[in-house]
Amino acid sequence: MSEGEKKRGFMSWYFGSNLLMRILIGLILGIVAGLLFKDKILWVQPFGDLFIRLLKMIVVPVILFSLIVGTASISPYRLGKVGVKIIVYYLLTTVLAVAIGLIFANLFKPGLGLELAVGEVAGFELKKPSLVTTFLNIVPTNPVEALSKGDVLPIIFFALLFGIGLSFLLESDNEELRASAKTVYNFSNGAAEVMYKIVGGIMEYAPIGVFALVAVVLAKEGPRVIGPLATAVGTEYLAIVVHVALVYGLVLRLYGLRLTKFLAHAKEAMITAFVTRSSSGTLPVTMACAENMGIPKGIYSFTLPLGATINMDGTAIYQGVCALFIGFAVGRHMPLSDQLIIIVTALLASIGTAGVPGAGAIMLLLVLDSVGLSVDPGTPVAAAYAMILGVDAIFDMGRTCINVTGDLVGTAIVTKTEGELDISKWA
Repeated sequence: MSEGEKKRGFMSWYFGSNLLMRILIGLILGIVAGLLFKDKILWVQPFGDLFIRLLKMIVVPVILFSLIVGTASISPYRLGKVGVKIIVYYLLTTVLAVAIGLIFANLFKPGLGLELAVGEVAGFELKKPSLVTTFLNIVPTNPVEALSKGDVLPIIFFALLFGIGLSFLLESDNEELRASAKTVYNFSNGAAEVMYKIVGGIMEYAPIGVFALVAVVLAKEGPRVIGPLATAVGTEYLAIVVHVALVYGLVLRLYGLRLTKFLAHAKEAMITAFVTRSSSGTLPVTMACAENMGIPKGIYSFTLPLGATINMDGTAIYQGVCALFIGFAVGRHMPLSDQLIIIVTALLASIGTAGVPGAGAIMLLLVLDSVGLSVDPGTPVAAAYAMILGVDAIFDMGRTCINVTGDLVGTAIVTKTEGELDISKWA
């Protein structure tokens, strides 16, 4: 169905309007309804619970197929020096990004004092897994059981191994094996695209779900939740600025490149990513910026699409900040062991985070689950997650901008180490 047909079809006034605006309107109306009607609005809670159930429904298949496709797309025989360098850079900066997000979240403590768990459903209990047990359980004894139970880290581990094995078979000299691997890859890619389409459909319901969830939270908690949420947004953007200035600035300086000159070259891609909230959609603009930086096509045509798949520095910062916001909001002060688990999970999940608007919010579900904060309908965790989701577009603009920025920084320094960067463009 074309966009024009969609706008003229059923409920065109709804589906034909901008989704971001609808979610923001749902958030605002939810705040107003919760504050005005208080207990009288609690009847909408099932509509919010339905939204949470829809999101949880798609988490496991999204993880599985996205990670398989993302990993399998990296050809083991074509990586060479450039591939190894860019992957090491992507992984290291992602770890630093989530660590910076956690540092600032610990410093500003967004969500502290909300105490959403007070007065909630009886029997709600926050799980606190052992660090050693969690790391051992990353390796599943039965992948099918892990899938059925929704155990996040074992699913990620299995999907990564499956994708790596598939990538080798795709390059096999045996034609039969190569054809079979192509079939598996095409199925996984098709399944991933189907899941993205379903995610898109679920997000059409998001304005209603956000309205219901936020209205219930405000009815129960009052206006005191607004300040901590604004603190969470401010914390993410401050962490982003520090990551750009500190991590990217130092890395570029280490290789004799200036951050100011880089930003001048990259500004079009950064602005486009900020507005569109899509790393994949910004890719043509990102490639044009790389060309202007004096990076040869032979390098950026490999590193930038790869970065749009596995390099998610902005998303990593978001995961750290929002995980701690939700922890503080429900009275769970996470120790260092939990925060290390967040770093590992955010790193692994970043490989399969689709470069489309809102994907980070889906991956946040994995990070929360890995530290025992399961987003179940009717729980304080679900209420805190709803608050994040209500302003996710604001988070998403910043994190997508930095995702794309990180891709360009990595591409520039790898090109410099290969002696192929046109330095005259940086004068």
